Amino acid sequence: MEKRCLIISGGEFSPVEDYTDSDYIIACDKGYEYAVRCGITPDLTLGDFDSYSGEVKNCEVHRCKPEKDDTDTMLAIKEALKMGYKHLSLRCALGGRMDHLVANLQSIAYVANEGGVLDITDSNNVMYNLLPGVHHLKRREGYSLSFFSLSERCEDLSLSGVKYELHNGELTSSFPLGVSNEWTAEEAEVSFKAGILLVIMSKL
Repeated sequence: MEKRCLIISGGEFSPVEDYTDSDYIIACDKGYEYAVRCGITPDLTLGDFDSYSGEVKNCEVHRCKPEKDDTDTMLAIKEALKMGYKHLSLRCALGGRMDHLVANLQSIAYVANEGGVLDITDSNNVMYNLLPGVHHLKRREGYSLSFFSLSERCEDLSLSGVKYELHNGELTSSFPLGVSNEWTAEEAEVSFKAGILLVIMSKL
């Protein structure tokens, strides 16, 4: 099983519950406050600390200048990739500022281009990228199932076990054809040959 790095960002707070299987935990700026609130001691806290000014205890700290090209979350993502992690989980990264939300969605594509998977989860949503190949998505009761192309296009895309099936079709980044599908079986099968596919499951 691939090792997993959990990254706690500084967006809108959402309880972080699924962290015990994480091999390494990074808190980003205000994410440290969220980690403490959830009873989590991160291994590393980093950022420019413009949204958290309190004390940081019992972990390594990387401070950076506010004038930088990367968000604190992207700094954490790059750090995790540099350490060899290919499965990254991002929490407290939705809601709040729309610009940071878009940046976090783009970070999914960044990780995919590095050959990894990044999932973002809060109390109402689960999203992650898929790499080309065949995948099986277990039914999640009470959730919609949507597919988007994070690359210019996803090619030779087939969907089965869902209400709106697709056979050797295509999704593009300029039209939301894959929004609001739903399971018709215990598993949905997804296969494609090229591109970066974004899966979003949202609570109904």
